[in-house]
Amino acid sequence: QVQLVESGGGLVQPGGSLRLSCAASGNIFSIKTMGWYRQAPGKERELVATSSDGSPQYADFVKGRFTISRDRAKNTVDLQMNSLKPEDTAVYYCKMVTHVPGTTYVMDYWGKGTLVTVSS
Repeated sequence: QVQLVESGGGLVQPGGSLRLSCAASGNIFSIKTMGWYRQAPGKERELVATSSDGSPQYADFVKGRFTISRDRAKNTVDLQMNSLKPEDTAVYYCKMVTHVPGTTYVMDYWGKGTLVTVSS
């Protein structure tokens, strides 16, 4: 069983910082990407940032404020969030995409999410 566990969410004032962490465990074959998504109340889940073999990819609304970092040896991915805004309030989900052995398919895994609330 593959499991993703997020941590680091909480309440922060506008302009503040938080660091989210995600650790993957279990029978992991080959990771294609690890990243972060978020879902605000009443909205669809959206990409925040991903890390694969190339350069990290960021949503436009977090460029210059958020930084994704991945430890390939530990199967972890962090999201450093600076200059937080009230509109960043959401449940943040860790996502991992792995290769399926012997095929060209991939498998998606999601964490349960961690709540980030930006409010004064």
